[in-house]
Amino acid sequence: MRKVVLEDILGLAAYEKVRQDFRQRIIELKQKRRVSVGDRVSVVFENRDTVIFQIQEMLRAERITDLEKIREEIETYNELIPEPGELSATLFLEIEDQTHLRDELLKFLGIDKAVSLKIGTHAVSALFEAGRSKEDKISAVQYVRFRFDPQALQAIVRGERTELVIDHEEYKAAVVLQPETQRSLAEDLTT
Repeated sequence: MRKVVLEDILGLAAYEKVRQDFRQRIIELKQKRRVSVGDRVSVVFENRDTVIFQIQEMLRAERITDLEKIREEIETYNELIPEPGELSATLFLEIEDQTHLRDELLKFLGIDKAVSLKIGTHAVSALFEAGRSKEDKISAVQYVRFRFDPQALQAIVRGERTELVIDHEEYKAAVVLQPETQRSLAEDLTT
């Protein structure tokens, strides 16, 4: 998947003109790419379009027009674009009880060793971005990658049953991906 470059990004005025339609398209895209795993975790699989949207929205919110700052945002968000043979996702730990947020989040320590995609007989473990959890702290937003070997890649492209699994001592949940979601991810892996 091609990384985002400066030429892909619209200026603030140009973006405002297309924002409503672009935003609606991304909302529809993310609906296909958001997967709830149980009642406390959701995963959004990222692609080039979702990343461009995040960049555009950040520039809009912060009113960033300086080219160097725009390049910095592009560089930062390009980390979310998967490399060939990979899927990239944002994992959200959804804690509703804000009064016990820290304690509830700490229950998820070690989740970075507990998430995988099961495609037929193949398992692809999630690789979590370093620095988003420590032994006494964890972020509610995690960035993960799934690096496919050739056999697992062929299996997902063939449409074999794909399940997103969390097997953590404090949280066990799994969900079979909808065919539309699986097709979208297979497309990411082959473009």
